[in-house]
Amino acid sequence: MILQGKRVALPPEPVVHQQFEANAQAAPDAVAVVWAGRQVTYAELDARANRFAHFLTARGHGRGAMVGVCLDYSPDMLVAILGTLKAGAAYVPFDPAYPAARLQLLLGQVPGLALIVASPATAAMVDDAAVDVVDLERLAGQLAALPATSPGVPVTGDDVCYAVFTSGSTGTPKLTAVRHQGWFNLMNWLKLEYGLHSGSHNLVVSAFGFDLSQRALMTPLFCGATQYLMASRNFDAMMAYRILNEHEIRVVHCASSTLYVLVDWERARGGDALTRLDYVLFGGEALKPERLTGWARREGNTCTLLHQYGVAECTDVATSYDLARYRSGEQDIPPVGTPAYNTDIHLLDEQLRGVGPGEYGEICIAGAGVGAGYLGAAGPENDKFTTVVVDGAPVRLYRTGDRGHVTEAGHLVVAGRMDAQVKVRGMRIDPTDIERALGKLAGIREAAVAVTYTDSGEAELTAFIVPTRSELTEDEVRTRLLRTLPRNMVPARFVNILRLPLSPHGKVDRAALLDSLRTYAQSGTAA
Repeated sequence: MILQGKRVALPPEPVVHQQFEANAQAAPDAVAVVWAGRQVTYAELDARANRFAHFLTARGHGRGAMVGVCLDYSPDMLVAILGTLKAGAAYVPFDPAYPAARLQLLLGQVPGLALIVASPATAAMVDDAAVDVVDLERLAGQLAALPATSPGVPVTGDDVCYAVFTSGSTGTPKLTAVRHQGWFNLMNWLKLEYGLHSGSHNLVVSAFGFDLSQRALMTPLFCGATQYLMASRNFDAMMAYRILNEHEIRVVHCASSTLYVLVDWERARGGDALTRLDYVLFGGEALKPERLTGWARREGNTCTLLHQYGVAECTDVATSYDLARYRSGEQDIPPVGTPAYNTDIHLLDEQLRGVGPGEYGEICIAGAGVGAGYLGAAGPENDKFTTVVVDGAPVRLYRTGDRGHVTEAGHLVVAGRMDAQVKVRGMRIDPTDIERALGKLAGIREAAVAVTYTDSGEAELTAFIVPTRSELTEDEVRTRLLRTLPRNMVPARFVNILRLPLSPHGKVDRAALLDSLRTYAQSGTAA
């Protein structure tokens, strides 16, 4: 089974920063960035990025080099990113929101790391790096003496533009590389398909290390719009909502769990900042539509919710679906839609043969967005990037490890991870299926299911539930769940919690849930 995206011609050299440069030439006085009350124009941002690009090339850090960026959200972050791209190099986010131990682990996994851009607030986090750490503020005098014009480094669509860390199925961080062609294709699709323009101002709400944040950072600059940045290292719902309310933000990219938080914030305060948006583009984890239905149907809500699917290895987004089409009675799982431009979705069996219409298979992504692979990796992980023969021609694709099928309407449905299944009492179970069933029970606002193990090594399931009002007893939830699920899928225990913890990327933090379980076991009370 193959879903084919619309074929749209790309320029001879689909290079992302060149579109930003064209916008800077067309409207130099337009506002590119707003941060902490400060505005930076396109002309100023372009000039500063050019000077940093000259700094990099003078040190020999051009095409093929990797430049680390460990900065909080600020205009300097965009200067570092754009300057790196203009020099022909690729950037690697080192998210200052990460724990120190995590950053130390990542530092040694970047082949060809040239230097790291940091600030006085973040330099200590990367001071163990084996490369120079530079501060744009301290370099201000040196950079001011460099040309404000583009260095004119030739860059192709095949060149790597950025690389992000992803844990994948092994839990070990891997560095996956994205090419300019894939990134350009993604933003060009968003611009043309959804009519993004110079007024499509954006607010970044996700952590810098998240693959989603890379397109959230660059898409408004690709379209000539204004990028709003929060002066906060971690997601701050109150600050985010205040910025949405006070400025003409039109677009937000975020993880599903982050969207739930923002929707809850608006409901609790009776505001309308979210409902006035043009688009929220979200995904990254299994959707809980019941968290959004009431708000989405609110009178006067003009915000289009785009439920999207993709992986970091394939430039973040592969498909998109307008959630207004979804009817809960018709399908248990909301679709993730149809492919982006120049993108194909292949559903394959274990022998990499296409499955039939309506059948489940592994979701594999082909087309312009397929990345350059895992940098510095070899063996089974890079084998996920493979080639199959379709209609007599070789096709390079990425095996996502996700399981899905295509509806009669031609929309992709993601049914869960193939490797997320766990054997409980001899039966294979996907915890996501249980989360969906819990989310449909009255009195449960949201739920997450984690896999734990007994002293004898047997897998068992623990459900963490956020009740709408008073706490729910284990017997009550278990009895109601048995009406819809077989006994082997009903969790061994149920723990009431106040809220589901989020990771810096805005997704449910399952490690934190397991920590809360240990607290629960010790105290016998909800975490």
